[in-house]
Amino acid sequence: MLRAPPNSKELHFATRFSQNGWVQFKSCLWKQHLSYWRSPSYNLVRSMYLLIASLLFGILFWGQGRKINNQQSLFNILGAIYAATNFLGINNCSSILPYVSTERSVLYRERFAGMYGSWAYALAQVTIEVPYLLAQAIVFLIITYPMIGYYWSAYKVFWYFYAMFCSLLYYTYVGMLLVAMTPSFTMAAILQSMFYVMFTLFSGFLIPKPQIPKWWVWMYYLTPTSWTLKAVLTSQYGDIHEEIMVFGEITTVSAFLSDHFGYHCDQLPFVGVVLIIYPIVFASLFAYCIEKFNFQRR
Repeated sequence: MLRAPPNSKELHFATRFSQNGWVQFKSCLWKQHLSYWRSPSYNLVRSMYLLIASLLFGILFWGQGRKINNQQSLFNILGAIYAATNFLGINNCSSILPYVSTERSVLYRERFAGMYGSWAYALAQVTIEVPYLLAQAIVFLIITYPMIGYYWSAYKVFWYFYAMFCSLLYYTYVGMLLVAMTPSFTMAAILQSMFYVMFTLFSGFLIPKPQIPKWWVWMYYLTPTSWTLKAVLTSQYGDIHEEIMVFGEITTVSAFLSDHFGYHCDQLPFVGVVLIIYPIVFASLFAYCIEKFNFQRR
């Protein structure tokens, strides 16, 4: 039998993993790329859902983007944005739960074997979603923007696309975060309903910000969907000064947005920064939770 020489030191490796962090990330990203490409039940289904939903929204609100005659016209447009943001976001959030739950089980085994670290997996999981969600946002823009009949300008088109892209990002990353926080897919699915209630109730559509009680208005600022609605509606109509009839009085479109919803055109740059912060925060929390929480049972 082999014996260690007397006074020999214990075997020690300088690092836990054989490859550096960058190589781990690239390997995980390539693995996720192949996994996504071979998972039509996940990607194809949610893409078809977005395609059909975009066509339905375009047909239901056909040509209403520039037909602003009274407050109901603006309510209709805001309702379209509200419904699209939540329906598409909730579908993405629900769809990713079983996928990430399965991938987490694989992570436990491969991390224990020393193949890669949790942060490399988390960063790859977050990154691989970006091109798919970018494609979804582009498809949504191409279908709904001309069908609804919004104003044609590069400025307004960009904000419409940017707001929807950030919305898809933070909804998807919330789903990933819920899986990382809970021991099972079932618990994550139950917990997500709480987020859906918050995202819909405090978005500023059912109850506009000026009408929310002061002790609850912090929830409005905390809810990401409120910033999405503000970005789209303000960029589209915040600079429109046409007069309309609002509750029996004559006012301008921009003034009504400011008085009734609290949307101000000069706040758009700040809104844009907040919109991108939400996906970053949810993705960072996902990476932290996947590293710190271990629900594996032996």
